[in-house]
Amino acid sequence: MILNIPTILTLLRIASIPVIMIVFYLPIEDARLWCSLLFIVASLTDWFDGFLARRLNLQTAFGEFLDPVADKLMVVVILVLIVQADPAIYIAIPAAIIIGREVSVASLREWMAELGLRSVVKVSWIGKFKTGFQMLAILCLLFNMDLYGLPVRMLGLVSIYIAATLTLWSMWQYIQLALPQFKK
Repeated sequence: MILNIPTILTLLRIASIPVIMIVFYLPIEDARLWCSLLFIVASLTDWFDGFLARRLNLQTAFGEFLDPVADKLMVVVILVLIVQADPAIYIAIPAAIIIGREVSVASLREWMAELGLRSVVKVSWIGKFKTGFQMLAILCLLFNMDLYGLPVRMLGLVSIYIAATLTLWSMWQYIQLALPQFKK
């Protein structure tokens, strides 16, 4: 295992997950604000580690494995925190769709990689849009209060439904791409 700057940033993103969890449950007034700020920093490291890996030619097999794991861990854990704090069905359903898709697509990609067909299920533009709306939804629902008159929670609710819709769409695309393998 080679530890370079992009890999260290990814490991720091994973290490930030329990920190966000602890801060989320702290009995302080601004816990959600601090969690949101930590989430923003962690999200920026996701962009920055990929940029550095490509720009400085520091891509490694371990880094390519770890980066999506870190992303999925972050998304799943924070969605669970959000649903636990507000267990309304209108939040739980899109969160369950997103979590279920993350697990399903990760498993599908692993299976396709075992078949030597990893490139068949590479990330699509819909997946990138899904990720953008998903991150916006998570940030807004994590923050969970209005900001200078901007209805952040409502923006989060709209975004999580857009993300859930794009999640189902992208999962359907991945299944269609893998369908010939299912038939064998």
